[in-house]
Amino acid sequence: MHLPQPNWSRRKFVARFTGAGALVLLNPQFSWAFEGADPKITALVAKSMGIDTHNHIDVPLVQAELPGPAQDMAGEMKKSGLSAICMTFAVDYKQPLAPGESYSRFTAGLDAMDRLLVFNNIKRALNLAGLEAAHKEQKPAVIQSVEGCHFLEGDAAKVEEAYNRGLRVLGLLHDNDALQPLGDVYTNPPQYGGLTKLGSDVIKECERLGILVDLAHGSNDMVNAALKVATKPVLISHTGLDTQLGQNPFMAKMMKPRLISQEQAKIVANAGGVIGVWTHLAETPLEYAQNIRAMADVVGIDHVCIGTDTKLTPAYHSPNEQWGKQGSPEKPKGKDVGTSSEGNNHPKKEENKNGERIGERTNLAWAGQTTGFYYAVTDALLKTGFTEAEIIKISSGNFCRLFDATTKH
Repeated sequence: MHLPQPNWSRRKFVARFTGAGALVLLNPQFSWAFEGADPKITALVAKSMGIDTHNHIDVPLVQAELPGPAQDMAGEMKKSGLSAICMTFAVDYKQPLAPGESYSRFTAGLDAMDRLLVFNNIKRALNLAGLEAAHKEQKPAVIQSVEGCHFLEGDAAKVEEAYNRGLRVLGLLHDNDALQPLGDVYTNPPQYGGLTKLGSDVIKECERLGILVDLAHGSNDMVNAALKVATKPVLISHTGLDTQLGQNPFMAKMMKPRLISQEQAKIVANAGGVIGVWTHLAETPLEYAQNIRAMADVVGIDHVCIGTDTKLTPAYHSPNEQWGKQGSPEKPKGKDVGTSSEGNNHPKKEENKNGERIGERTNLAWAGQTTGFYYAVTDALLKTGFTEAEIIKISSGNFCRLFDATTKH
């Protein structure tokens, strides 16, 4: 496939940044230490290999808009304290999608991510050994993920093509049904009896190839049916307990259908699965740590991880897009803007002085946040009573156990 050449060079890319971000690009052997952080926190952050199992990186999804803006992804990772993220995107924000369009948006997104990683000197980790090697060398890493199997368009054989391009975590579902559905989405009326044959075939293909299956967005019936098919433990990358509704009634009402019950969480854990706790419905790092504590109390410390559902880098806006800019109308549902942004699926949040929505960006997850995400979370986990060994399990150990079991052949 012929790809258009990037319209920005590495030199121009580096020149756009100053301070930590530029230093990361010029010298990949950087320290994870963050200026001003408590030495105890810094040491634990470095030791624990923090991994966000669901992080959106916005990129163009239309070939004509590639390569997209230069992003200081490496600088944001250094600031966060995270060693790795499951770098994800979805293609179903435009509805309806014409036949072939889901696939073209998927390949455009991967092309854009390829370039972004090259210009940030970041590599995809294809297995646990890759993750551990990057951490040992003090380099950031990503695990390629996609949210929703819309790009398959009914053909489970396309999973192998995605695998060959570096995909290692696959979310079967997202907000909208694929043209050939895989199962029931938890926010939509049930109509597929849980899991479809295509959904079952995709799980089997993922296990054959070595791709970790993510069942986020699945209804209880879908998840339970998938657990009967799967022979390896699965991930639910981003959710929270439906008993932890936070202090904002509007957000609680909006997000509750996306939360998991204690009973369902136990079913996933008893099958060996791991559940990521997101930052939604937590107004402070301490509230977030308490939500993790609540999940761990239900499923056990070996079945919890971090899955923020935030964006490490800024949201991408198509050159033709006006929606979402200050003073402009809300983006209408179904409007195609060639972006992987969340669209109307989440409520509008308070903005900071730079016009960014509080809670949307990883390093701006909470109002008044002055330190990187994982530094703040590690501090809060310690204050919540978690031991160092437990924090290591939550931050990376539990996810790595699943990732290794899936990708090792």
